[in-house]
Amino acid sequence: MTRNSDIERTKGGVSRRSFLQTSLGVAALAGAGTVAWPQFAAAEGGLVALVHTQAAGDNGPIDSMIAALKKLSGEKGFQTRIVYAQDAATYETIFKSLADAGASIIAATFNEVAEPIKALAPQYPNTKWIQIFADPVDPPIPNYETVSYDYYLGCYLSGLFGAKMSKSGKLGYIGGVSLPPLNADVNSIKAAAAAVDAKVTLAAAFAGSFQDPAKGHEIASQMFQDGVDYIQTDGAATDTGVIQAANEGEGRMVSGISPAQYKIGPKTVAALVALDFGQSLYNEVSKALGPDFKGGHLATGLGTGVIDFVLSPVWQEQGPKDLVDKAKSIWPEIEKAKADIISGALKVPFNTTL
Repeated sequence: MTRNSDIERTKGGVSRRSFLQTSLGVAALAGAGTVAWPQFAAAEGGLVALVHTQAAGDNGPIDSMIAALKKLSGEKGFQTRIVYAQDAATYETIFKSLADAGASIIAATFNEVAEPIKALAPQYPNTKWIQIFADPVDPPIPNYETVSYDYYLGCYLSGLFGAKMSKSGKLGYIGGVSLPPLNADVNSIKAAAAAVDAKVTLAAAFAGSFQDPAKGHEIASQMFQDGVDYIQTDGAATDTGVIQAANEGEGRMVSGISPAQYKIGPKTVAALVALDFGQSLYNEVSKALGPDFKGGHLATGLGTGVIDFVLSPVWQEQGPKDLVDKAKSIWPEIEKAKADIISGALKVPFNTTL
């Protein structure tokens, strides 16, 4: 299936598909020298690239980041290149080609791109590198920023909400892949649920992919059949299948990650542990365009405008009235817990052991 982002054209008139095919060709010719694209380097306002390792069309992180970069490009007048780097064998070649082309900023997604960026950033000191969802680099590299997200704090609030909302006392969690940050999300939900009622249980599962809606649907369907009535998603494109499974029964609730998911489950997506990857990318590229970029590591949590736990306005209008009324009645308690986390009065452990 062709996605809009696959045929997207940037200001320079070169399709992202064509650019990626060129990059893959370069990878096949590794060792034959570098490839220069002077038309990129000469672009007025410079070149800002986004290299994403998960497919667009996810109604979540990737779509959000692409939209944010387009918005900022329109505001600031720089040229963009948006590249789907599907094969890890091409990462370094794609990054090197963009840097050789004079990219002033290269932003890339997720932990898998860390090693090629660490290798290349010192070689291209005039390029600013931003890695979204990443661990700190030790020692730091001056032109390389890593950004992490304390999503587990939002998941704690979801656990409180879910435990108070659930009629069955059975909660669910479906993540993409078992990684330390996602493991911490599971443990935060468990801790919050236990704080509400020790009898509330949590079934946790990982789909093995952030791009498998069919697997998300399969896991969620089984959880719902087992009596779970509230699921926290944590799987990017995989979340779509979870929401679709919720739509197939009564009284099922999902807490998602992105407002784009409201349209998929207007009667089931009750809340979001919102992680606005687009806003995060917008913030960091904006800094990199100016004098405030310093490299190093940025940890992003509640109260930053990037991570929050919110009640869906669409669900409040279209969801089951009894559940909506209950959610509104307990929401002040959720807001109080959020304020306590931000102030430090409520400590949520970062526990990555399952």
